[in-house]
Amino acid sequence: MQTKNKPEPDTPHEDAAQSLSVKRAEVEFHNFASLGEPERAFRVYAEENERRGAILDEMLDFIGPMTPFLEIGSNAGHSSYMLANKYGAEGFALDISEDSLRYGVVLREKWQLEKSPTLVAGDALHLPFKDNSLRMVVAFQMLSQFMDIESVILEVKRVLAPGGIFVFAEEPMRRLLTARIYRCPYYDTMKPWERKLSDWGLLGFLVKDVIGAHQEESFGIHQNHRMYLSDWHRLVTKHFAEQEYKLYVPERGWAERWVKKIAIQLDPHKSQWRAARLMGGTLAAICRKAGDPPSLPVQPPFESYFRCPDCGADLQLDSSRTLRCTSCAYEALLNDGVYNLLPSQDKRELYPGDRNDIIDFSLPSHEKHLGHGWHELEGVYGNKYRWIGARASAWLENVKGGEQRLRLRGFAPEPILQASPRPVVEVFVNGLPLKAWHLDRNGLFALEVNLPAAPRYELEIRVSPVWNAPNDDRDLSVNFGMLRLIPPE
Repeated sequence: MQTKNKPEPDTPHEDAAQSLSVKRAEVEFHNFASLGEPERAFRVYAEENERRGAILDEMLDFIGPMTPFLEIGSNAGHSSYMLANKYGAEGFALDISEDSLRYGVVLREKWQLEKSPTLVAGDALHLPFKDNSLRMVVAFQMLSQFMDIESVILEVKRVLAPGGIFVFAEEPMRRLLTARIYRCPYYDTMKPWERKLSDWGLLGFLVKDVIGAHQEESFGIHQNHRMYLSDWHRLVTKHFAEQEYKLYVPERGWAERWVKKIAIQLDPHKSQWRAARLMGGTLAAICRKAGDPPSLPVQPPFESYFRCPDCGADLQLDSSRTLRCTSCAYEALLNDGVYNLLPSQDKRELYPGDRNDIIDFSLPSHEKHLGHGWHELEGVYGNKYRWIGARASAWLENVKGGEQRLRLRGFAPEPILQASPRPVVEVFVNGLPLKAWHLDRNGLFALEVNLPAAPRYELEIRVSPVWNAPNDDRDLSVNFGMLRLIPPE
């Protein structure tokens, strides 16, 4: 019998491992980032699959059968497509972002793939799968998104069959040799002096955590970079009977290459463990759950693996391809190839749909919220946006009542950072100045500020300076992809 664990009605899950605000930020981020720049995404996803496939190829004997598999934090599902097509495995691609999975379906046509995993929007902390039901769970570059990584490991163990395999990779190892001065963005948004230090291999000796953490943190995605190699090892050996590791110590420039070489020479076994302890890098691990593998059926109905996210009972598939709980009122429709199996409360909060407290530029309904100052709609998939010049106006309705928090998701191009004076974004609400933010880097930004209670908010956004693109007579400043109200913090 399935254990029933029903949450309090109308109360979204708030987990210490990952707060609801972080989940909301991840849904927003993947909405536009998964295929917002298609050609770049295709290239990056192919490169990631090449790296990840190389890890699997080296450990195929240890891994054994892969069906049924589950990839958690799968983003557009590109690595799950690799498992299905290169390795012939059957399974599931799960991500908290329904949008990224839906947009990722274009990979099948782009890469001319025959097979697809079952696409599931879900939460790694509340996996909608039955106990002991899966042979393999994989996770690439996602465990560090949780403050309590062990809580995710426990869910993985729950759904893995005895003797099942957990593969995780591209997880950061904290380094000892760093001054931990500040968080640094990715290379394309670095300042010239940061790029020079990065090219020399010196930047890693200054930053607080991994390079690139600045962008995720500024967007509201908190990351756990506290795990040394020894911490990962203790966690793995606590929960799994066998394990194999692969260490990837950075070699960015002459400085890191030199320190890595010395560290390996000083290691008594001439291994990379001492270098990884000193310099960090990323870790890949293949872990086996204790017990003898059962004889699992190879291709049962896919819905037989699921359990209800609300009450834990079985889900059944009806003639309309809708998954329905056999015990409570939970249901999940097939939406553009994706089943959303988040708990009901989280689903309502993370996927509110067309609502007057959200301006999502990827939805046609956003136009009714806009006033003056917006240029034409641009972008593809979830990365749709509008440029503004010196000012633009919009409105949002307080559908929940009480105090609110305004969140603006936008992008600052490099030309505005090269202009003088320093770029500033100001927001006026119902005719009164609310807050001004100074921008110090190009790229993605997310700005938040609390609002007093009001039935409706008339917004005016002012940005200076403006700039002009070649062969374009428009005054431009920054662009926006989403404006919304969220609960105050």
